[in-house]
Amino acid sequence: MLSYPIPASETKSGLLEYGKGKKDMLFVLFYTIFFSFTREFIMQRVIRPFGIRCGINKKGKIARFMEQSYTAIYYSFFGPYGLYVMYHTPIWYFNTRAFWEEYPHLTHTLDFKAYYLLQGAFWAQQAIVLLLQLEKPRKDFKELVLHHIVTLSLIALSYRFHFTWIGLAVYITHDISDFFLATSKTFNYLDVSLIGPYFVLFTASWIYCRHYINIIILISVLTEMKSVGQWEEGTLDWEAGLFKSPLAQRICFVLLGSLQAVNLFWLYLIFKVARRYVWPRGGEKLDDVRSEDEDDSAGVEP
Repeated sequence: MLSYPIPASETKSGLLEYGKGKKDMLFVLFYTIFFSFTREFIMQRVIRPFGIRCGINKKGKIARFMEQSYTAIYYSFFGPYGLYVMYHTPIWYFNTRAFWEEYPHLTHTLDFKAYYLLQGAFWAQQAIVLLLQLEKPRKDFKELVLHHIVTLSLIALSYRFHFTWIGLAVYITHDISDFFLATSKTFNYLDVSLIGPYFVLFTASWIYCRHYINIIILISVLTEMKSVGQWEEGTLDWEAGLFKSPLAQRICFVLLGSLQAVNLFWLYLIFKVARRYVWPRGGEKLDDVRSEDEDDSAGVEP
């Protein structure tokens, strides 16, 4: 249940909206636990039996298959949900000027706030998975840790300091590319015949969403953040919730720039996989170069 409702009669939009407060942390905590149990149930009771029936009988491989299938299922819902939320805001379709217009964005519709906090809960749950090593560490474990630290920092700071519209855009770009990433890996485990063309589609979505769109967002932080809307050159106005300032600009750029750097590193790995597919050497397969060897594990029981 979302907290801090504001009646439609008291909002500019004429719709029921919600403010922000400390109770929102309880919402995130509850759904972090919810996603933890949901993830385990879907993986063990739905995905695992399906994978075994499809002939995936190695312990390491079935574990990766479950992880990626669950991720694909999650983003198949939250990708379209994010686009739906964006469509009903002025930032559709990645209208960067709208990030800063009418700032600060102190209140949000039910769909916007629910989406933002549920995503925060999902990423918090993913951080727990990483911290407890519930998934076998990959070769890029350090980069993955950095990615999670930056992502959680962006989520928390953007929500607290009312930069949620730019946060929504960043969420969506990663949701869409993550969906294609997870489904591409899932199809590879299932040995789907169209994995090659689908991998091309995934790579295109990754470059467009994580690099092209996010570089536009970075440029907006450097330019439009100061020139569009109210700008606090000196002291931050905590009472009015005005934090659009040189300090906020630097923090935002550093965090988004760090995210872009990690994504560029992963793009390099994606190109390595593409090279294996186009110019295979000695029977190389279209595998995830981030993963350790998955085929030397013991078999699994049905």
